[in-house]
Amino acid sequence: MVCAAGAAGRNRLGGMITAIVLIHAEAARIPETAQALADLDGVAEVYSCAGDVDLIAVVRVRDHEQIAEVVTGRINKTPGVLRTATHIAFKSYSQADVEAGFSIGE
Repeated sequence: MVCAAGAAGRNRLGGMITAIVLIHAEAARIPETAQALADLDGVAEVYSCAGDVDLIAVVRVRDHEQIAEVVTGRINKTPGVLRTATHIAFKSYSQADVEAGFSIGE
């Protein structure tokens, strides 16, 4: 399942598009599944977490077609992955951005 949070523009990461993929996985295979996901091209980071989902993958690619390739062609086919929901990032905010905004009086 791909639920895009909207069409993403290019961000400051060298023209990369970022997608956050929420992953439900087989409980007994979470560590192996997380490592397999982290090894995929296009997957920048994978987090094991508590809550509604088992894993969160951060995908960084150059164009929208690659998001579909990474999510549906690689992530969804990884052993242990049961289902996914993908959210496209609009804009990146970092702690440095927030602090800079306050320092100039915004």
